[in-house]
Amino acid sequence: MTPASEPCQFGRDGALIGMYHGTAGHAPVGVLLCPPLGQALLRTHRVYRQLAHGLATRGIGALRFDYRGTGDSAGDSLALDWQHCLADIRSAAAELRVRSGCATVVGFGAQLGGSLALAAASAAGFARLILWDPVLDGARHVAELDAWQEALRTDPLHYAKPRTVEEAAGQWLGFPVGAQWRAQLAGWRAEPARVPTLILDSRPEPAAGGWSPLVEAGAQVCAMSTSTHWGDLHRLEHAILAPDLLRVVGEALERAA
Repeated sequence: MTPASEPCQFGRDGALIGMYHGTAGHAPVGVLLCPPLGQALLRTHRVYRQLAHGLATRGIGALRFDYRGTGDSAGDSLALDWQHCLADIRSAAAELRVRSGCATVVGFGAQLGGSLALAAASAAGFARLILWDPVLDGARHVAELDAWQEALRTDPLHYAKPRTVEEAAGQWLGFPVGAQWRAQLAGWRAEPARVPTLILDSRPEPAAGGWSPLVEAGAQVCAMSTSTHWGDLHRLEHAILAPDLLRVVGEALERAA
């Protein structure tokens, strides 16, 4: 923990746990780091911390936090709820404004963290969005997670013998998933936010259709120099590293200032 970092507890009943990376005095801009979920949450923990610390050294306040039912925050993981996550983002944005004194809050998120930041943009009062490989089609992502889970079930590098379908049911890559969250995610379809949006694209193989419909609404796309293998089964225990992330995010915030 750096001297400028401090843990915080906030939200309804103090259920949310976060870490504020502050600056000396007032920070004109704050960045709310909306986390992804499941394996992506674990794998991005280090890079989120590095990004938050790097932003603070540039005079930008940053807040990392966990949604209810995830990470260090209170709650049952099987009760994870899309609307509750959006409410948690609103609470976290308010906490960031109080702690930093900033008038401008930028929403940042990777994968499903980007999806949630996009969905909460208006209610949280984000001035702009920076989304790292956001999920824009929930049904497609559910199908991907199901396929990854089935491949993991029979992967000889993880299990001496394949797990049964019953043993692996109700999970995505080692994390329990409730029926409500599954249905909510399957119904998610991205709609552009009415704020400037930058998409950081680190997909090894760009998907057909690009980043529609966000690009059609004016979102900018920046190709990252390092590919991110979000669903590679043999990288599940590896932290995701993005050497150019701080530079790209920092430059984007400077251009917007």
